[in-house]
Amino acid sequence: MRILFYGILLMLISGCSCVISSAHGFEDTEKLIDTDPEEAFRQLNAYDVTEFEDSATMARWALLYSEAMAASRLWIPTDTIINIAIDYYGRNPRSTDYLKACSIRAEMEAYATKDDLATALYRQKEKEFFLYKERTRRQNLVFATLFVVLLAGGVIIYQRQRLRIKSTQNETLISEASHLREAMLKQQSDYSRLECKLSGVLEKRFRLIDELCETYYQSKGTAGERKMIAEKVKSQIEALRTEDGLFREMELTVNDSLCGFTDHLREALPDIKADDYRLAVYLAANLSNRTIALLLGESIEVVYKRKSRLKGRIAALDSRRKEQLMSIF
Repeated sequence: MRILFYGILLMLISGCSCVISSAHGFEDTEKLIDTDPEEAFRQLNAYDVTEFEDSATMARWALLYSEAMAASRLWIPTDTIINIAIDYYGRNPRSTDYLKACSIRAEMEAYATKDDLATALYRQKEKEFFLYKERTRRQNLVFATLFVVLLAGGVIIYQRQRLRIKSTQNETLISEASHLREAMLKQQSDYSRLECKLSGVLEKRFRLIDELCETYYQSKGTAGERKMIAEKVKSQIEALRTEDGLFREMELTVNDSLCGFTDHLREALPDIKADDYRLAVYLAANLSNRTIALLLGESIEVVYKRKSRLKGRIAALDSRRKEQLMSIF
């Protein structure tokens, strides 16, 4: 676009050079028309019309040339040259130059002194004028072609820039879609892993119920029924309390189910004791106070006190995770 701008600016400057009048230099010749019109005619004939650079110079020369012939009482063969001035100055019909040109054309027939040399010179200037017109036409054609080429180039550059921007936008959208797909796959993987864990937890819970029912069925009607059931339950509770693997599974399940609860707890309370950490995990698993007392091997009163102290520590935290951590109470 910048190239197009500079190209059009160059054309405007070139075009303006054809409009700005450079008709300076005719002043001395114009003064001679009243005193020595023949010398003025000779000087005007000395100009090479084909070398004029703008229409203003051409119109000024044509007016002075026709005026010099009229002042010299020379016969003007055609109105070609005077019409140059009339066409140019006709843009302002009230101007002095336009009125003067019209007056000369109206009185052309009165200048009857025919001079072969003057006529030949006039014909020569007509030819030069036609050559000037042809040169001007070619220049205008070149300018028009240049303008079209620059315009087409600008359109091409603009379209290429639009395509480049569109391509960048498409690449951005594709990248965002790829990231979204990766996030969805990761989320799906997390859901699948959590589902497997929950399934394992349920399986173990159902296995525990199955073992208790099996024990009850085998011991039904015997004297040691209650004792065997109690021993079975006691052994299961003891396993939950002492086996780190079972607690680890419960810890991971709580962490995954409650959006990273245990990670956030350790981050907020890095110096938390192991028993208090177990208490928090059991509370997050929504176990009853009696169940927690059995798993910790403490009395219910001790569990209540430890819960109160842990709640106070979490409530005093200045952390954005405090609300999540307080939700277990």
